[in-house]
Amino acid sequence: MSELVSVVIPCYNQAVFIEETVNSVLNSIHPDIEIILVNDGSIDNTDEVCKRLSGQYENVFYYSQLNQGPSVARNHGIRKANGTYILPLDSDDIISNDYISEAVKVFEFDPEVKVVYCDAEKFGEKEGKWNLKPFSLKRLALDNMIFVSALYRKKDWEACGGYSEDMVWGREDWEFWITMLKNGGKVIKLPITGFYYRIRTNSRRKGMTKERKGKIIAYINRKHKDFIYKQLNGPLRIQRTHSRKYNTFLRMFGLLK
Repeated sequence: MSELVSVVIPCYNQAVFIEETVNSVLNSIHPDIEIILVNDGSIDNTDEVCKRLSGQYENVFYYSQLNQGPSVARNHGIRKANGTYILPLDSDDIISNDYISEAVKVFEFDPEVKVVYCDAEKFGEKEGKWNLKPFSLKRLALDNMIFVSALYRKKDWEACGGYSEDMVWGREDWEFWITMLKNGGKVIKLPITGFYYRIRTNSRRKGMTKERKGKIIAYINRKHKDFIYKQLNGPLRIQRTHSRKYNTFLRMFGLLK
């Protein structure tokens, strides 16, 4: 018998996309999947769509909450999840039919693997391959190369304490991967295009401001100081790419301890 995979889908004012997202999961060739929809206080007809889908399919479950953001919604859904493995999926994105099955094979083959993801493509207002940098802890200290829709074990989410609910400016998935991986664990990137990221005018990623970016960097420096200093020889800087060189320069002249 195969292990159950719980696909957790937070929904916020994206009713028009939810059914396409759910159908992409239902088309998966992995035999044991449950879908958990969490309405994060939407003011469109998300409630109507989610209730219809949960009534139509016995493995689709629906919960709702006041608007509290994606971290709270993901944690809410994962707490309800019965699966050994978790796949977070935003309600406007889609997956291939073999993504989950290929990821589960990796987990079952190697118990040291913590995260499995894949190649990805953008669609919608912009199309093409999403060029992701190869994973390493040093690169993870600078930026995120693992999109939110990677698979992991529920027990590892529990060990992390879930997604940080006080990180409200975006990039909460980046901080989550740091928490999960900074003390070890393998990361595997499947050689398949299994994830499709929808580009929209009002997406959170495109709405990043300098102020929000500064708050995110300050949060990561504060919460993960030991990891960041180990990888970058000092704090993460606003100009992230140059962090290690700048920190090393300051240390040479005794300006950073």
